[in-house]
Amino acid sequence: MSRKDTLRSLLTARDRTLPDGNPGEEGARPVPEGEAPPQHVRSGAVGAMGRSLGKITHAAQEARALVAAGEAVVDLDPALIDLSFVSDRLGGAPADHAALTESIRTHGQQVPILVRPHPGKAGRYQVAYGHRRLLAAAELGKRVRAVVRQLSDADLVVAQGQENSARLDLSYIERALFAAAIEDKGFDRSVAMAALHVEKTQLSRLLAVARSIPVDIIRLIGAAPATGRPRWTALADLIASGVSIEPLGRLADDPGFRALDSDAKFGRVVAALRAPPLSRPAKTVWKDAAGRSLVHFRREEGRAQVVVDERLAPAFGDFIMSQMTALFQAYQLRKP
Repeated sequence: MSRKDTLRSLLTARDRTLPDGNPGEEGARPVPEGEAPPQHVRSGAVGAMGRSLGKITHAAQEARALVAAGEAVVDLDPALIDLSFVSDRLGGAPADHAALTESIRTHGQQVPILVRPHPGKAGRYQVAYGHRRLLAAAELGKRVRAVVRQLSDADLVVAQGQENSARLDLSYIERALFAAAIEDKGFDRSVAMAALHVEKTQLSRLLAVARSIPVDIIRLIGAAPATGRPRWTALADLIASGVSIEPLGRLADDPGFRALDSDAKFGRVVAALRAPPLSRPAKTVWKDAAGRSLVHFRREEGRAQVVVDERLAPAFGDFIMSQMTALFQAYQLRKP
């Protein structure tokens, strides 16, 4: 069997004899005869539900595919395994990681990960998929169950992408960033299309969103699993219109914003970009009642400087600093 056929058998086999697995990402149940395989669910609220259900169904299918393909499962030291050279996630929710880790602690690792011998480091391996299972096993101090297979770079990317697509596990923006990362590594677009299981037009849309929104803004928001293509496209159009992104710097420093989930963060980012800018002082010099120029104000890009002439008002600068907490609190109350 060729490497391509082996990979195909891994991704498409449908043996129905494997016993139940764990809840969560590891959670799996046998698929009854006649039940349809999981289908792609659109992004958004319905998509979030579909991703959760897809994880459960696909875990069993993935394990059955490994068994059907006659793959040997070995136990490896997680310290010998490196992550994929292409990132496909913006970071998972701590609660999801904790649930997966507890599941493996209680029930063991039911679904093996897929690795290849590291192409540049003798004696080491590289993950094609199963990154979160690997991290959970490492945290628990357990060896990780894995299938080791010779894979080219393209084979690894396709296996990594198709496994996530089958789980319905990546958010829209994670899929977009994954597509851009594949292209940035020099792969032909056909590799990205196979990895993400999309057509040419869909891939173009993913790439357009990933290229139009600065990565720093995407990372500020996060994966936003319930936020689909229309809203991300609207955000890309908003940024392309030339709107100032200066308000986002204030959001990044806001503890209340950081406490939100990523979908709520998306809404706050859009609201901040659409809000009218804060009014700016009309004067660059502030004078007291006697007409003396006590405070000089100068703005540069991303910075503002206030200079107090203490020859005219000794220790006025110290007084301003003593009032800084109250001033900042007043400023926060008027933020968009």
